[in-house]
Amino acid sequence: MSVNNQAEARRQIEICNACRYCEGFCAVFPAMTKQRTFSLTDMTQFANLCHNCQGCYHACQYTAPHEFAVNLPAALAEVRTASWERLSTPTWLAKRVQTHGGLVAGLVLFATIFFLMWMQGVVGGNTFYDYFSHNALVAIFAPAFVGPLVVIAWSIRRYWREVGGETVRLSHLLSALKAAANLKNLSGGQQQGCQYEDGDRYSHKRRAGHQLTMYGFLLCFASTSTATVMHYVLDMPAPYAWYTLPKILGVIGGIMLSVGTLFLMKLKRTANPELGSASRWGGDWVFIWLLFLTASTGLLLWMLGGTPLMPLMLAVHLGCVLTLFLMMPYSKMVHGFFRLAALTRDAQTNGS
Repeated sequence: MSVNNQAEARRQIEICNACRYCEGFCAVFPAMTKQRTFSLTDMTQFANLCHNCQGCYHACQYTAPHEFAVNLPAALAEVRTASWERLSTPTWLAKRVQTHGGLVAGLVLFATIFFLMWMQGVVGGNTFYDYFSHNALVAIFAPAFVGPLVVIAWSIRRYWREVGGETVRLSHLLSALKAAANLKNLSGGQQQGCQYEDGDRYSHKRRAGHQLTMYGFLLCFASTSTATVMHYVLDMPAPYAWYTLPKILGVIGGIMLSVGTLFLMKLKRTANPELGSASRWGGDWVFIWLLFLTASTGLLLWMLGGTPLMPLMLAVHLGCVLTLFLMMPYSKMVHGFFRLAALTRDAQTNGS
């Protein structure tokens, strides 16, 4: 993060701490009132607590054209994205993905689809495994999933040390998981919602879109996890019938994820980029598009099973999944891990 961005964010935080009008809006404001001076460590923690609901901006009496020109959502967004880049490994790759996400994602997606089409086996068949063996899929996707998680774990470790995180108790983690699960910090100070898509009124639309996306993704992950247990533990190899748990969880999760991401796209089109990290706006869009493409191509693959289009759709869907995995430590996907860490640290400081 540049010195100018850091200084500007600190300036605005100090004004907010003196005013305290927005104290009940989200976790950021109670956290900042615990101290009078702020360091880079504090700014990093505040920024990752912020959900960019923008309610504080619309309630603030010191926004432009006032001489204070407070725009806390944008200031914290700059600090937040900078923290993902700075704490990731390698840093240069994280910066490229955030600033040129569309180009990087497009190149990776094209390369993975081409590679998967080249790897496909026999021509013709009714199941995925007529084109890719189970062992081949495991050999490709296990490292592509575990490797990025290792990178993310290292980034979160660096974040935790930077913000002075202590030994995590179960109560801290449960408090953080509860806040993340119900998106408490997108509900507004009086549970009226946020003003992300419309500065003149509160709404729970963004909260609903995030919950559809989050729980849809978790159901898709549960589908894959269930299939893994059935294959390796219960000796029930794929393919699975439509009424089995992996299929049911996958279809429901795919629909929720598709609808949720489409809803977030609609909201983002009406949002003001000047209230976020304007230089990273494209990176936000790429993240949403990757989630949508992963879910929608999965549903299309399910519907086109056994047709001549299945091998192409299989390569496209697996390419989307592989691209999502590979870009996970460097795209906005990582914000979920950082935010959970920030909520856990907040629970510690609050004695939860």
